[in-house]
Amino acid sequence: MDWRTEIHDLKNEIRVLNKTIPETTRAFAGLSKAVRENGVLNTREKEFVALGIAVAQGCEDCMGFHVEALMRAGGSREELADVLAMSIQMAGGPALMNAARALACWDQLSKPKE
Repeated sequence: MDWRTEIHDLKNEIRVLNKTIPETTRAFAGLSKAVRENGVLNTREKEFVALGIAVAQGCEDCMGFHVEALMRAGGSREELADVLAMSIQMAGGPALMNAARALACWDQLSKPKE
């Protein structure tokens, strides 16, 4: 899988969805903004939580989005690995498989574009 292409394509698909159901997606965006901008956790910590849930739930698209956001928020590969370990402990075998995918996403996105 080419994570950059997957993330890019999904962002385009979300743009189409935004035009199709603007009230719903605008409301979801408002919820997302409220969660990101409020509370005691910083953005990096919140992305750790989101990524852990994405791995446990098996949402590859969410994993890609949150790995990318975690990188922008200053997360490290070592911190990512700790979150992945916790996700595996919470969700067992399926999370182990998803954790491997999330780590592969990080490794691919951390390399310069070819």
